[in-house]
Amino acid sequence: MPNGEIVWTYFDGTWHEGDVPVLKAGDQSTWNGSLVFDGARQFEGVTPDLERHCERINWSAEIMTITPIHTPQKIRDLILEGLSNFAPDAAIYIRPMYWAIEPGPGFITVKPGSTGFAIGLEQIPMPSADATATLTTTKFCRPLPSMATVEAKAACLYANNQRMLREALSKGFTNALVADAIGNVAETATSNVFMVKDGEVFTPVPNGTFLNGITRQRHIGLLRDAGKTVHESTLTFDDFSNADEIFMSGNLAKVTPVTQFDDVHYQAGPVTKLARELYWDWALSA
Repeated sequence: MPNGEIVWTYFDGTWHEGDVPVLKAGDQSTWNGSLVFDGARQFEGVTPDLERHCERINWSAEIMTITPIHTPQKIRDLILEGLSNFAPDAAIYIRPMYWAIEPGPGFITVKPGSTGFAIGLEQIPMPSADATATLTTTKFCRPLPSMATVEAKAACLYANNQRMLREALSKGFTNALVADAIGNVAETATSNVFMVKDGEVFTPVPNGTFLNGITRQRHIGLLRDAGKTVHESTLTFDDFSNADEIFMSGNLAKVTPVTQFDDVHYQAGPVTKLARELYWDWALSA
C-alpha cells in the first residue's frame, strides 16, 4: 500500500498508472534484503538535487554488489518523463530502486548483471512550515560499517530504524535521536539532525555509521554561504539536551524543527527558520 494519493510506477520499460508489483517470490532481494533505493522530491515545480540522488542510487547498488543498469542521466530522464503525469506544482516523492533478481555463488550472494529496476512516484504533500517533531532516546543504535552495509541506502537497514521509531512512538514522541554503536549521536530514526548553540550550528560528523545525506550537505553549504559557522563534530546526547535549537534534515520535509528532546523543550528558533528559508530560496532559484 503506497503512502501517496496518486501513484505512477516505471517498470519493465514503461510507465504504469498505480502501484505495480515488481518483485517476485524467488528474487534474491525478496528473501535476502538487498534492494536499494533513493528518495528525491518535486515541489513547487522544482526537483532539487535530482541528479545527485540519481548518482547515489547507482552508488548504493554497487555497494550491495548489484549491477546498475542505467546511467544517472537516464534515470533522471525517466523520472522527468514520469513527472509529466502529474500537475506541474504537485508535491511528489521520487523513489528509484534496484534489486537483485538471481542469486550468485553461495546462494545468498548476488549474480552480477541480474538486476531489476523500477521508479515509484507518489503524490505526497510537503509538510507545512509549522510541522514539528519531538525526540527521545532509544535502546537501538546505528551499526558500524563492519556490521552492516551502512554506506548504502539499502532497504535492509530500515528494519532497525523501524524498531527505533516504534520505541519512540510508544513513549509518546514522534521520532528518536539515535547513537552509533560507540555512543555518539548519529542521526534520528528517519533523517539527519542539526543543533544550534550560541548561534553556531553543529551536526554529527559522518563516521560511516549513517548516510551523509544530500539534503544535509546542501544545508551545510547554504548556511556557511550565509555566514553561519557550521561544525561537523562528535556530539553527545548531553550536547543536544543543552542546545538552543534542534532541527531535522531529510528529503521528505527538508527542515523539521524539534520542539522537545525527552524533558527539554525548544522553540523553532531563528537558525532553524533561516535554514528553511535558505533552502527554499536556493531550490526555487536553481
